[in-house]
Amino acid sequence: MRKKVICAISGGLDSSVAAALLKRAGFDVIGVFMKFWSEPAKDGIIGTSNRCCSPEAELRARKVAKILKIPFYVFDFSREFKEKIVDHFLEGYKKGITPNPCVVCNKEIKFGLLLEKALKLDADFLATGHYARKIEDKKSKVQKLLMAKDKEKDQSYFLWMLSQEQLKRILFPIGDYTREEVKNLARKFKLPVLKVKKSVELCFIQTTIKDFLKKYLKEKPGKIVDTKGKVIGQHQGLWFYTIGQRKGIGLPGGPYYVLDKDIKKNLLIVTRNEKDLYKKELVAKNVNWISGREPQFPLKIKAKIRYLSPLTSAIIEPTFSHLRKYENIKRREKFKECKVIFEEPQRAITPGQSVVFYKGKEVLGGGIIL
Repeated sequence: MRKKVICAISGGLDSSVAAALLKRAGFDVIGVFMKFWSEPAKDGIIGTSNRCCSPEAELRARKVAKILKIPFYVFDFSREFKEKIVDHFLEGYKKGITPNPCVVCNKEIKFGLLLEKALKLDADFLATGHYARKIEDKKSKVQKLLMAKDKEKDQSYFLWMLSQEQLKRILFPIGDYTREEVKNLARKFKLPVLKVKKSVELCFIQTTIKDFLKKYLKEKPGKIVDTKGKVIGQHQGLWFYTIGQRKGIGLPGGPYYVLDKDIKKNLLIVTRNEKDLYKKELVAKNVNWISGREPQFPLKIKAKIRYLSPLTSAIIEPTFSHLRKYENIKRREKFKECKVIFEEPQRAITPGQSVVFYKGKEVLGGGIIL
């Protein structure tokens, strides 16, 4: 019997080619378009479409499904997206951190809700247009997440929250192709997606993050201080700033950089010395090991502290190494924390962002910077 695959088709190049490759490989493919939350109309102003699921994108996805002669469905995840992604995003900023909603969306929506729907429809697999790969270790049967063939387009950084149960059911059809090869395949399959521009912005924000935050978070003025505690200005709310930020601070005689935030005292701490932004260590929480097993420490790895940052050599250590071994293990399991020590200082390590661990091309896991 042919394996049934539900393929998420956004109407863009990558997901459309992913569906075409699955069809060519002989799978029983079903196309699914997901609708996410977008800002509603307010005070006579028309609401904006979510970049990932605009009416134009849905129309292209339908055309792709028609060309490939596969069934096509639309799943409306607007309510769940608002609760799990947008509200989580706003709550994070309110707490003074800088969350990464794309990582959470992959866990909660694309490989959470959508995968659940796929399994209820008796699908064998869920496929997406992510640039990533996976293999199964023949001896241990452990699913391994790998970087894509195209290093420039690799999206494995956003997938560190995946579990063994999820990976067993996931396919990444374009992971072994470069972006140029994917474009050539789109031409070959005669798919109307070559002129679609891939957005790198957050899908639910149409202007800037600051403008979006201003709509949902009230201003909370406080003092701006330098590294010696001297008051040099006033901010309008700590959630409007992120670590390493240079522009938009509103101080004369700069440049100034955002160095830290004191949430309790409502202080924005800035520096004129960019070197102050470089740190060699961080603590990560909510750590996930894709293998499902915690490794032996200390562990030598390569790490990224943001999507576009280069891989850097580092060592991972438990955060409670001073405790007796038994207590150490219990507390690590409870808090899922670890310490990451970099070989070279990293610029603007930002709480709320993801630190992702690599060994060669394999993604070992990651955590949220605490």
